[in-house]
Amino acid sequence: MPGTYLPTEYLPVLIFILIASAFGFGALLIGYLFRLRKPYFEKLLPYESGIDPKGEPRTRFAIRFYVIAMLFVVFDVEAIFIYPWAVVFDKIGIFAFIEMVIFIAILLIGYLYAWRKDAFVWD
Repeated sequence: MPGTYLPTEYLPVLIFILIASAFGFGALLIGYLFRLRKPYFEKLLPYESGIDPKGEPRTRFAIRFYVIAMLFVVFDVEAIFIYPWAVVFDKIGIFAFIEMVIFIAILLIGYLYAWRKDAFVWD
C-alpha cells in the first residue's frame, strides 16, 4: 500500500519482544521483592562456603587448564555433529559415510597431536 511506512509484518515480532522483556523484568522484580534478606558474616565471605580465602584473588592459572577446556569443547562439538548423522545413517548413502570418515580422521589427527604435545597430562 503506497504511503504506508510502518511494516505491519513486524508487529507480531514487536509484540513478542515487548512480552519477553516484560516477563524478564517482571521475574527480576518479583525476585527482588520476595527474596530473603538476612546477610550474616559467613554469607558475605567471597565464596559463601565459610572457608576463609587464602592467597591473592588475582593469581595466574596455568595455560594447561584452558587448553584442556578447549579440547573438551572441540570433542564435545564433534559429538554434536556425529549424532544427527548417526540418526539418519541408513538414508544418506555412501558419500556421507565417506565424509564422516574424513571428519573423524581429521579429529583423530588433532587428538593425536594434542596427546603428543602432552596436553592431557594433568600436573
